[in-house]
Amino acid sequence: MFLRSQLRDGGRVPASVQPYFFLSYAHTPRFGAGGPDPDMWVERLFRDLCSHVMALTDLPAGAEAGFMDREIRSGEGWSERLGAALATCRVFVPLFSPRYFASEMCGKEWYAFAQRAIHQGALSNQPAEAIVPALWVPVPPSQLPGPAERLQFNHNTFGERYVTDGLYGLIKLRGYAEQYERAVYELAKRIVRVAETVRLEPVRPLDYRGVPSAFGPTGSSPARTLHVTVAAASRHDLPHGRSPEYYGDSALEWNPYHPVAQRPIAYVAEDLVKNLNYQTSIGSFDDEAGHYDSKQPPTRPEILIVDRWVVEDEHRRQRLAAFDQESRPWVNVVVPWNRYDHQSRAKEIELARRLEETLPVKMGQGRAACRAAANGVANMETLGQILPQVVEAAAQQFLRHAQVYLPAGNTHTERPRLLGPMGMSGPPAPRPAPFPPDTFGGHNDGNDSNDTDRGDADDSES
Repeated sequence: MFLRSQLRDGGRVPASVQPYFFLSYAHTPRFGAGGPDPDMWVERLFRDLCSHVMALTDLPAGAEAGFMDREIRSGEGWSERLGAALATCRVFVPLFSPRYFASEMCGKEWYAFAQRAIHQGALSNQPAEAIVPALWVPVPPSQLPGPAERLQFNHNTFGERYVTDGLYGLIKLRGYAEQYERAVYELAKRIVRVAETVRLEPVRPLDYRGVPSAFGPTGSSPARTLHVTVAAASRHDLPHGRSPEYYGDSALEWNPYHPVAQRPIAYVAEDLVKNLNYQTSIGSFDDEAGHYDSKQPPTRPEILIVDRWVVEDEHRRQRLAAFDQESRPWVNVVVPWNRYDHQSRAKEIELARRLEETLPVKMGQGRAACRAAANGVANMETLGQILPQVVEAAAQQFLRHAQVYLPAGNTHTERPRLLGPMGMSGPPAPRPAPFPPDTFGGHNDGNDSNDTDRGDADDSES
């Protein structure tokens, strides 16, 4: 409670309760009730890293050099402890292995930490990458999920044997003690260098139990794609009297949360969606309007980010209204709304009413989280919390409406199979596994029960 109250009240958390690094790893099951604990080798690595970090820094005696989730996942308060550690640690150290990327728990830890870096990067418009991966067991690049694949990290500096055998091989095989010591020391130096360079600020803890996995749902395709479209003006064609400080040379440079945020909303949304293991593209509604064909099956789920001020431009408003009349339930709307923007606050009622008249279908479509996102997202933190639910709902609708194909040579298959960006690009593959339940508590409510394409009440249908 102390940590939560410090963060909630805006105070600084004492360094003594902030772990310097968070070691994230996949627990290995025992071979029998009386067998040795296979995670004891990870604990040895953790102790060695903590010892090196203490030697390489001026952390005071009693400070937490590191945090490792040993066996608290079934204990009282485990979610709060994990959430607090992920919200305050300076560096995140995932131990790569095939088991790691198959673990939903590890994906949740990665997601929660990466959200901090995305949020800080949005505020400063500077990269805030503080993930330092370590090879516990080598993983082929083709098996890495998107968030891990995109990390710019050179493992070769830790030694040749480290790259071929991983830390597990070095710690278990006789004759590699020197290589193990070198690799762990180099890893500790990298942790300290990143911590001192990035200076990631603590945030309010997320409820670890409710966050999604950065690796996507278990069994999902590695080629999942999603498109983000922005409907906004540029500084060159603003409504009369509208301040240009929130806009750039194109819609993609619109920054509704200025001056608190420095990064345009399109690129923040792109980072947030990538953190859900999607390949993401972005575009302007002005450039894409007129290219939609509601008669064609969708090729990907989509998010439409709308500036309410676009309704002041009659040409854009009409294009949005025409778009709303097309049946495209795999496109969900997000409306960022900064109440500290005095011009927007003064016209909030009028602009909100006109947008609801322009997009009546989209504004009332889908789950509670989707409708909340369409009715106004107040700040960057709320955007990070609600966007995963909006993305999941769009992906569910895409899977329901995407074109299906029968497997070649079989006209009596028990279930059609999906091809395309959310399925695969080669021969037909089994239908992807269902998405998990709503995150952050965004379950269906009674208002969705009678919807067809306006909601997701039948997302669970086969």
